[in-house]
Amino acid sequence: MIFPLLVMVVLTFAVAAFLLFTRVNAVRSGAVKFSYFRLMQGEAPDNVLAASRHFENLFQMPVLFYAAAVLAIAGNLQSNFLIGLAWIFVIARAVHTVIHLTSNNINQRLTAFLVSNAALLVMWLVIGWRFF
Repeated sequence: MIFPLLVMVVLTFAVAAFLLFTRVNAVRSGAVKFSYFRLMQGEAPDNVLAASRHFENLFQMPVLFYAAAVLAIAGNLQSNFLIGLAWIFVIARAVHTVIHLTSNNINQRLTAFLVSNAALLVMWLVIGWRFF
């Protein structure tokens, strides 16, 4: 269970680096003023907005993944099935990230999002079942 957890953390830091790179390039190119980032008010390029929103998104549903993974480790609930679900979640979130930060195809992004959420829901159901 620790490896999917670590990969999710690496993905989050990779998106943070991408966000920084995107923001710096937007300021350097003159597409956005540095003062925009003080309160995030005004106009910003779509790629800056998408990267910002995606980074924020990594602190929503993935938080439930982190909690489930830590609970599974601490409660000695790990199984091949649960680890497989964790990998499905992480891989689907990585695919979601690539789609959101490149083509941003809504149908593909939604599919990846739904797959990740379904895997996460089943993880929580398995964990809950094992506690009861």
